Amino acid sequence: MQMNQKHEKAVAYALKPLDQRQVQMDYEGFFVSGRIEEVMMMCGREHFIYEQISNFGIALYVMGFFDAEDIMAMEDIEPDEAGIILSEYFTQTSEKDLPSTYNITKSKERYLLVIGNPLFPLHFAVLADMQSERPFFSKLRYFGSGFDSLKELYSDFLGEDGLGYDDIRYFKKKSSSSPKHPLSSKIYIVRNDS
Repeated sequence: MQMNQKHEKAVAYALKPLDQRQVQMDYEGFFVSGRIEEVMMMCGREHFIYEQISNFGIALYVMGFFDAEDIMAMEDIEPDEAGIILSEYFTQTSEKDLPSTYNITKSKERYLLVIGNPLFPLHFAVLADMQSERPFFSKLRYFGSGFDSLKELYSDFLGEDGLGYDDIRYFKKKSSSSPKHPLSSKIYIVRNDS
């Protein structure tokens, strides 16, 4: 009897017009989660295969910044290009202004941890989940992509080329900002003249 009532409620709910449903699903959060899983399959620390994709490309891909079908559609991004993207599409924020309950799959806001000079950065890490012991997702030079704590990122980069704590900054993506041009793609046509 109880199963039938639950079933009837579910059917009645499903038959309501979509606009009357009180369900709010963040589709972008779903896509971000899928992109993280894809990166972990392709560039994960256990199976570090695609070395040619930069840490900048990985971070921006996970955020959905470019209109790329998959991780292999990402072109390599050089530090000077990353600096231009940072200055045009992000604003600097302080660590204390990061939401303490932030989760990338539940929020429309996007944050980057940037190591190095913002005009010529060394590393991008995506803020994924402030409630996690390892809240940042990025691709490290020798270990592939994965989640890290701030302490782990410090240990990987600080001291290198004089980098100090002042060289770690946070940036927030400007609302509704995206590149003016989607990623360029090349189409090759092979003709068989025989």
